[in-house]
Amino acid sequence: MANKFILIKPLITEKSEGLAGTQNNYCFQVDKRANKLEIKKAVQDMYSVAVVSVHTLVVPGKAKSRNTKSGVLKGRKPSFKKAYVRIGHGEEIDFFGGN
Repeated sequence: MANKFILIKPLITEKSEGLAGTQNNYCFQVDKRANKLEIKKAVQDMYSVAVVSVHTLVVPGKAKSRNTKSGVLKGRKPSFKKAYVRIGHGEEIDFFGGN
């Protein structure tokens, strides 16, 4: 699998920002077929950091509904794979391009 297609996007939430600040853990949405070794290599290549460990989980899809004039519309949010990546001490990933 090509490295550029493994990392879909970084997940920026309160929990992930807290983990990044205290434990050097960063959260990414990744391809569901990617394994931990592929994720590790993709992060190292893209951000030039040393990856210590990778933890993955699959977030299940959820049923969603909304009310409209014509009635209730029901659908589903798709499931996705999430990876928590711990990088080496003293290194950081800057998603926002700050100075």
